[in-house]
Amino acid sequence: MWYVYFLELSNGDIYVGSTNDLRRPFSSHRKVLLPQRASTCLSFLCSHIAVMDEASARGLERYFKSGSGKAFAEKRFLQKTKHG
Repeated sequence: MWYVYFLELSNGDIYVGSTNDLRRPFSSHRKVLLPQRASTCLSFLCSHIAVMDEASARGLERYFKSGSGKAFAEKRFLQKTKHG
C-alpha cells in the first residue's frame, strides 16, 4: 500500500508527498532543525489517499503539485481541514 499525503506546515503551506509508510513523513519533517527552516516545520496531517502501487502514488503526487491538482485538493478535502 502506498499513500499520497498532505501536511499542513506551521506557516500554513501544504506539503504534498508520497510514501509507503505514513509515519515516515512525520519523523522526516520533525528532524528539520535548521533555524531558517523552522517556519516550515510540520503542523499536522491534513489528509491522505491510499493507492495500490508506487507508480500510482508518484503520479498522484505530481498531479496534486500541479495547478489543477492543487485546486482540486483545496476544493475537495483540504479546505475543511485548513487551520487558520
